Amino acid sequence: MTEFNPAAWRAFSDAIGSQWVLTTETDRQSYFDHFAQDESLHAPAGAVAPANAEEVRAIVRIANQYRVPLWPISRGKNFGYGGSAPVMQGSVVLDMTRMKAIEVDRENGTVLVEPGVGFFDLYDHLQENDIPLWLSVPGNSWGSVAGNALDRGVGYTSYGDHAAQICGVEVVLPDGDLVRTGMGAMAGSPAWNLHHHGFGPSWDGMFCQSNFGIVTKLGLWLMPEPGAVAGYDFEFDQPDDLGWAIDTLMPLRKSGLIRQAPSIGNWLRSAAVMTRREEWTSNRGPLDESVVTAIRERFHIGWWSVQVRFYGDEEVVDASMRVLDRAFDNKPILSKLPARWKRGDPPEGSPMTGVPVSFPLANSNWHGGRGGHVGYSPVLPPSGDLAMDQFRRTYALYEKYGMDYHASFAMGERSLTNVNQLLYNKDDADMMGRVDGMFRELVADAKAHGYGEYRTHIDYMDLVAESFDFNDHALRRLNVKVKDALDPNGILAPGKSGIWPRGERP
Repeated sequence: MTEFNPAAWRAFSDAIGSQWVLTTETDRQSYFDHFAQDESLHAPAGAVAPANAEEVRAIVRIANQYRVPLWPISRGKNFGYGGSAPVMQGSVVLDMTRMKAIEVDRENGTVLVEPGVGFFDLYDHLQENDIPLWLSVPGNSWGSVAGNALDRGVGYTSYGDHAAQICGVEVVLPDGDLVRTGMGAMAGSPAWNLHHHGFGPSWDGMFCQSNFGIVTKLGLWLMPEPGAVAGYDFEFDQPDDLGWAIDTLMPLRKSGLIRQAPSIGNWLRSAAVMTRREEWTSNRGPLDESVVTAIRERFHIGWWSVQVRFYGDEEVVDASMRVLDRAFDNKPILSKLPARWKRGDPPEGSPMTGVPVSFPLANSNWHGGRGGHVGYSPVLPPSGDLAMDQFRRTYALYEKYGMDYHASFAMGERSLTNVNQLLYNKDDADMMGRVDGMFRELVADAKAHGYGEYRTHIDYMDLVAESFDFNDHALRRLNVKVKDALDPNGILAPGKSGIWPRGERP
C-alpha cells in the first residue's frame, strides 16, 4: 500500500459526512482489539461509518483512488478473534454498525438484515411484533447477526450452524460494483431468501471468512417457533467420561434425532462466568485437584457438562426424549436435570430457546486484571477415542504453559470442533509471555494430526492458513488468484484469513 493520503479523509467526509469519519485518538482506540497481547500491532488509522450500501460503494471507490486499505466490520464484537481491529496496521475500519435495517418474511421464516443488526436487535424486533420465529444465538450474543454467520459462528438450537442458514447476500465488490447472489440476481425476485441457489455458480459461501467483498445485506433462515422444547442438562464426574459421552450422543446426532449441536464443556467453562480464580487460591501454578473439586461442589457442576434439546411438536419431542433416556441407561451420569418449555410459556431465557445473552463475557474476569482470551478451535472426526486423545494432549499443553484448561467439544453432524479459550490477565507479564508460544504449539499439534482450525484470531491467520497445505498450498493459490482478479489494488481487508493482495504477501 502507498502511504496514507490525508486527501482520502476529505474525500470520505464529502461522501458520507464529516461526523462519520472518525480519526481522533479516542476514535482509533475504540477499534483496537482490547483482548490482544499487543494492541498496537493492529491499530487502525481511523474509521468510516456508512449508513447504507451506496455509501459503502462510495467509500470503496475512494479507497481504490487513494490506495487505502479498508477493514470492514459489522459490529466488531468478535472478541477472542480480533474484535474490530484489522490484520494490517494502519487500515481504515469500515464500520457498518449504523446499517440496521431488518426485513422479516413472517410466512416463510426468513429475515434480511444489514450488518449492524445485532442479536438483541433482531430478538427485540421479533418480540415487539409478535412474530413466531426464533433466533439461533451464540454464547456471547452482543455481535452482528450477519457478521456471526459470515464468520461461521454457531448457536445452540437446531439452526445453530449459522453459515448454513445463509440464503442470498448483497455484496459490494472491491471495485464498487453491487451484486446480489442466488435468486437475488433477478431484479425483484421473491425467492431470493427462500432458495439457496440461483442459476450458474453459487457464490454465498465465497464471502464467508473472505476479503472478496463487503456484505451489505444477508438473508437468513429462522426457526419457526416450535410447539415444545425438551431435553436434559447432563453432568459427568470424571475427565474420562468425555469419550463415552460423545460416543453415546454422536449416533443420535448423525441419525438426525438430535438436530442441535450439543457442546460438552469442562467445569471451567461453567465456573469462569460465576467466580474468579482468586476466590479459591493464591497459587499461580496449575490448579490443585482439591480446588477444582471445591469449585465443582459449590456450583454443583461436573467435570464435563452438556445440554441436549429437542424441538418440535410435543409428541415428537416426547418420543425423542425416550430414545435419549434409553441411550443413557446404565451410564455413569453424575446428574441429569430435565428441561421443558412449551408454546404459551414465558420465554425460557437461554440460548437454547433463541434468547440472546451476554453473561459468558464474564469469563474474561477469571484471572482478574485486564482480562482477555484467545480462541483455538480445531476440527476432528466424531470419535470418543479421538476426542479423549485430543483432550489429553491439549490438557498437557495447558499444564506445560501454566494455563487453566477451558474447552468444549461441539458436535456437528459429522465432526467435532474442539473450542478452546486461553484465558489470561493482560496485566500479568509472565502469563502473557506464555500465550503466543502455547498457541503456536497447539496449532502445530493439531496439524500433526491433520486437524485444522475453523477460524482464528487475526494474529494467527497466516499461521493457520499455512497449515492448509494440500498440494503445496493449492487452496492459497486459488484464493490469491481470486483476490488479484477481484481486488487488483488490494484495498479490501489485506491479510484476512491469510489472503494478501499482490505486493503485501508475507
